[in-house]
Amino acid sequence: MGKVLMSQARVPYLLGHAEIASLFTVERQTSQKWRTEGTLPEPDLVASGNPYWLLTTVLQISGGDREADQQQLATYRAGIPEGYDVQDREHLPVVLGIQEVGRVLGKDAQAVSRWRNRRRIAEADLILSGSPLWLLETMLIDARQRQRTIVPAEVARLRAGRRAPQKPRGRRQYTPAAPPPREPLPGARAFSAADQPAAAEFLASVLAQGYSVVIKPQR
Repeated sequence: MGKVLMSQARVPYLLGHAEIASLFTVERQTSQKWRTEGTLPEPDLVASGNPYWLLTTVLQISGGDREADQQQLATYRAGIPEGYDVQDREHLPVVLGIQEVGRVLGKDAQAVSRWRNRRRIAEADLILSGSPLWLLETMLIDARQRQRTIVPAEVARLRAGRRAPQKPRGRRQYTPAAPPPREPLPGARAFSAADQPAAAEFLASVLAQGYSVVIKPQR
């Protein structure tokens, strides 16, 4: 499913594009296309610029020829033994990506990545679409045990639902640009044998504008 449970913390059922694609047995690009087209609503969570959706949100797009595979759904749930359903984003616990962890600890994302590579930070509660996620409480406990500095103001902002501005990765809904307006349709004109240069110029200009031309011989 593209997701690995890294701890026994009680975590909400969340999915990234890779997990959604597995759930519906489609390519990851298809899940991204659903977001672009608006089939997938706005993410329930954006962490470190990555979009995530509640399982309850994702299941709502089932219908017609787009049905969640029940075996894949069972596999997903089994992969998170302590997982639970959240009905709406307002009830999500605070979930952090690498960028948010860095702000909580007063470090940059590169420092957090180095700690993770060296196993000097708590294992992620979830890995979704290849990216690690931690519950805020997991990170606070780990920081206290390792006697690391915590930035109280950042913790308070996160608990209040105020995240630092970040641009979600991936394509957003796209509205095709309107085609440029055409020139007004030229009026009919008559040419004699002596007007061949003018007739050729008129014909070329009309065809260049994308119009077709009907020639009606007259005596």
